[in-house]
Parts: sequence; structure tokens; C-alpha cells
Amino acid sequence: MEIYLDANATTPVLPQAKAAAIQAMVEDYGNPSSIHSTGLKARALIDGVRARAQRLLDTGAGQLLFVSGATEGIQTAVLSALHALRARREAGQAIGSQLLYGATEHKAVPEALKHWNAVLGLNLAIRAIPVDTQGRHDLEFLQREAPEAGLVCTMAANNETGVISDLTDIEAALNASGSSAFWMVDGVQALGKLVLRLSQTRIDYAPFSGHKLYAPKGIGLLYVRAGAPFTPLMAGGGQEGALRSGTENMSGIAALGAVLEALEDKEGKTFRSHAEMSGFRTRLAAALEQAFPGLVYNAPLAQSLPTTLNFSVPGLSSRLLQDLFDAADVRVSGGSACSAAKAAPSFVLQAMGLPDWQAAGAVRLSIGPAVDEAFITEACARIEACGESLRRNCMSPSDNLPTVGQGVSRFMLEGACCYVLADAASQRCVLIDPQPEQVSRLAQVLRCQNYPVTAVLSSDGAAAHGEARALLAAELPDLLAASAEVDALGWPLTQTELELGAKRLRRQLLEGGGQALLLSEGGQGQACCLAFVAPQHAQALGEQIGAQTLIAPPSDEAQLLASNVALERGEAVAASLLQLSGTQLQQFVDAHPDALLIDVREPYEQFLSQTPELAGVALQAMPLSRFLNAIPGWLAEQRPLLFFCRSGNRSRQAAQALARLGHSQAWTLSGGLALLPDAPVRAAAADPALLV
Repeated sequence: MEIYLDANATTPVLPQAKAAAIQAMVEDYGNPSSIHSTGLKARALIDGVRARAQRLLDTGAGQLLFVSGATEGIQTAVLSALHALRARREAGQAIGSQLLYGATEHKAVPEALKHWNAVLGLNLAIRAIPVDTQGRHDLEFLQREAPEAGLVCTMAANNETGVISDLTDIEAALNASGSSAFWMVDGVQALGKLVLRLSQTRIDYAPFSGHKLYAPKGIGLLYVRAGAPFTPLMAGGGQEGALRSGTENMSGIAALGAVLEALEDKEGKTFRSHAEMSGFRTRLAAALEQAFPGLVYNAPLAQSLPTTLNFSVPGLSSRLLQDLFDAADVRVSGGSACSAAKAAPSFVLQAMGLPDWQAAGAVRLSIGPAVDEAFITEACARIEACGESLRRNCMSPSDNLPTVGQGVSRFMLEGACCYVLADAASQRCVLIDPQPEQVSRLAQVLRCQNYPVTAVLSSDGAAAHGEARALLAAELPDLLAASAEVDALGWPLTQTELELGAKRLRRQLLEGGGQALLLSEGGQGQACCLAFVAPQHAQALGEQIGAQTLIAPPSDEAQLLASNVALERGEAVAASLLQLSGTQLQQFVDAHPDALLIDVREPYEQFLSQTPELAGVALQAMPLSRFLNAIPGWLAEQRPLLFFCRSGNRSRQAAQALARLGHSQAWTLSGGLALLPDAPVRAAAADPALLV
């Protein structure tokens, strides 16, 4: 069962909205511009939905248009205001010198301002209204600057933080300034959550989007105050009173009407009250605080929508937290869905002046007013399970359980690779190429496994590695003593090799500086099985390593994971990457009974998630961070391997790495578990394309 906690991005369609949309498509399919009975029936439907929306929003004499969504509404509002400003300028009237928007507005607003300002040739300055650390607008700035503004854009409630704008105080600041600026208020997150009486304000434009409140995507509303200037964004057949041409989206309007009807029905209990939603949020917040010690909220709950929690956890990235929740079938986001795919700190939190780690590590949890008690109970249980997973895998800010360190683990930071070599038998470990930014995470791992650190080594003598070594010594004095008995590369001056149980680590100094670190099984004279060195230096090692010895690079921006001398010399040919879809999974297993399915997700994800239920399949968990440990065995065995992860990105890396190293039957599950059918069905006959 999926627990969907990303309602600020979009919501599922309400059952009665789905029914209304289907009826509009199947039965009430008339064109509302037609004058026959079928068309008149469609027109009556539109008029009824509009009247209901007008009552709920208290639009008074203002107009309410059906649009495709908030973006179209914003574009139309900005075009209308700026077109009127240009007409005033051409008539010799003063229009001010700038356009103002809230610094935490959705990107659709400043982008619309930039676009139409240029297209209409106004060339006005576009300035952000600052906000304080609680996300509230700087009213002094607004009152001071509003007289020179032609248009002011704010929002009723923020989509990332849920912070509710004080529209009353904003209006008071505009009035006190004597400003005649037009005022647009983004009402998207307010619909169904806040009481809006638009006719009782000086708001000129207010866009709304249906899919944020259980209607389908592609339908929205735009309020235009009586007397506010209006310029159609879309011209054509003259629909919507010639204000928005194009045949109306009848199914979307019908669905939105069903949602508004449920919103208006106080006895139907489709939607929870503000007090009930506040209670639900309190329970979710308690579960989060239990799961993630040290959690901080990025906006004050008392000033936010009861549907939204925006938080950060010290030491845990936003992406890691999102992967963690996703493994538990809990859907959250890092902020605005429009920006979620971009690995960048939240501009909303940056505008609020929050520390960089909070802006970069933020997660947004949001619910809709249709959730019920059972949903919240299950959501809290899943959140608590996420915390348990972190504690079991030494990733919680506190209360971690002891762990066993064994083999090679890789930690990545913007393409740079840090390796931890651990041996459970001797209870020793070695670090290679740590970065200062990784010290907290590495220290946490080392505390959990409680192994003394034999050495902290650098492959090239970078100053950052030395800084990380000093920071680790200060943070872990019981496991790593600061010592002057090492050279600039961190190598102990009195030792020629470092023992890690049955393994030995020795080094080869490189011409021009730096060192190659060579790991071998057994004592002196044993062949190197793994070389920590930049691939371009591998050939200089001569007979120290063989052509097939794995090379673990200090930098891996291309995400190759590993290489070998034969590849670097051009003596080996990579095999082809093989891919299959989720619908072919059982078919693949039938065609390859000896295949091994390998889960490359991290242990904290594997703890929470179920793997596909397939008959007669062998499964292995091998996180991508520990991939180097398994590569030699897989290459020697050459059995069919199918790698999978959540989205298919990491499994593709894994399969490509094996194919590049010469494995001829390395497959990736395209799209990962996210695109896997709910119940894979055994195929009657295997697809010949899979029989390779």
C-alpha cells in the first residue's frame, strides 16, 4: 500500500470527481457553445460549477474563468496587468519603475514577469520582496517600494513550506503606501484549506489549480476582480465570454465541480476540518521527531497550513531521505515538484535565510484534506520504520546500533571517491581519500563498527585529505590518534605494508607525486587484487598489478565504478549493456533459470522494501557502495546477472560496469522497481529476444 505524502505537488482524483468526469465524457458530452439540447445541458453544467466556485471564493461581482491550471492563470494575470501598464505609459501616465514578487513565490511567477515584461517592451525592474526567517513578507520593504510598483505578486500559502501569508497586512501595506499597483495572489495551496473572501479584498487576480485538490490535471480557475484590466491569453472562438477561447474542458470542469460540491458539503465529511488536519499534522510531526533525532522544521508550524511539514535532519541529505521514504512506499518530495529533479538547495529556504545544510537537506511532507485516521496511522508507522532502518544501518543522528564492517565501502562526494577498507576478523580499518565534508558521516560509520583506524591515506597528497585526517583524529581520539609519524600521504613511516586480517595493503609511489595503494590477499608475493589509483597511472605500475586487476579510481564522475589495466590499454572490449522492462521480468527468469537478481540499493532501503515475488529466482543484496567486493566473483562465474534498484539509475551503472569489464550477461531492469507491475505474471512462452 502506497502512502502518498506529496499532496502539495498533486493529489489523487476524488472518486466522485472521477465519476463526474466520466459522465461528462460519456453522457454529458455536448459542446457548451451549441444551442441544441445536448449543448445546453453542457452549458448548464459549466454555469453550475462556476456558481459554486463563486460562492466558495466569495467573488462578488468579479469574474471567474476556467483555465488549464495555475500556470495559465498566472500568465493571463501577468499579461493583463502588464498590458494595462503599457497602455497607461503610452497615454503618458506614470506606471512606476518596477514589478514586485515575493522571494518565495513559485517559479511560474517570476518567469511570467520576466517573459511578458520583455515581450511587451516595458523593461521594468523585477525585484523580489524579501521574507524573514519564518517566510513572511517584509512589509516595510513592501510599503516603501510599492509606490514605484506596477504589479505586486504574492501567494496565499507557500507550496514548499506551507507558510500562510498575512494577506490582510499585505493589503494594509499597499493601502498605506498609496500604491495603485495591481495585485495578484497565487491561491493554489489555499483552495480548500483557507477561507478566502476575494470580493472583500483589493486582490485583482487569483489563480487556482484543480489537481492540488483532488481534481484531474488540466483544469483550474482564474479570479479577476470587477474592474481589473483583462487581456486574453488565448484568442479564438470566443468561449468563456471571449476571455479564454478554446472548447471548454468539460470532463475537467465536471470533476472540479464534484470536488467543490464536496468542499461545500459540511456534513458529507469528504474533507477534514482545519482542526482535524492540525491534529493529523501533530501526529505526523511526533512520528518524524521519534524517527529522526535532531530534526528541525524549516517553517513555524503555527504559521503554516495544517497540511504541510517541511523539515531537515542534520547529517542526512534530502535525496537520501527521499530514497528512504520511497523504499517504505512513502512518497515525499524535496520541495516544489517542478524543481525536484534538479539537485539544488531550495531557493525558498535560501530566501528565508536558513543555513545551507537546511536548504540543501529539506524534505516536504504534505497531506490533503481528504485523508482519514487509518491513513495517518499507517503513515506514522512507516515513518517510524524509516527511523528504525537508519538506526540499524548506522545512519541515524543518534541511537545507532553496532554494525560489522567488512570489505571495501565507497563513499561519494561530487564525483570524488572515499574508500573504507574494513576487516572484521582483525577489527581494523583503513581510510583512503576522505574529504572534510564527509568527516561526520565517516566518523559515524567508524563509531558503529568500533574498529581502530590503522591509517588515513591520500592518493595524491591533496590538502583536503590532510584536513579530513586532522578532523577525524579530533572527532575520534579513541579510534584514530593524531600522529606525526606519517608522511604527507598519510602512510605510517615505520611500515612497509598495512595488515587487514588476511589482506595486505602496500603502496607504490608514483612519478610526479602521489601513490598507488595495492590490496592483496595473503602475505608477501601475493598478486594485487584491487588497486586504488587513477586509471591513467595504472600502466606505470608494470608487473605490480595484472591486466585484470580491478582499479578503484579516486574520482568517478562518469560513474564507471571500476576499471582494469586491460581496458586502459585498449586490450579489452566491453560487452553490450542488456536491458529489460518490468513486464519481461518473469519471462527473463524462465529463460535464465541460473540467473542471479541483484539488489543494488543501499541496506537502509533494502530493510524497508520488498523484492519482486518470482518463482525459482536467486536473489542477492549488493549495494552499489560495496560493489567492488563482488565484481571478481561475478566475472569469474559469468552467470546471467540482472541488477535492479528503485528507478533503474543505479542498476544501469552496475550492469554497465560489469559489461565494461567483460561480463557478457549483465542486465539492468529499466525503470527499476518503480515501474514494476504490481503482480508479475509468468509468461506462457519466453520471448526469443531474451534467450541470449
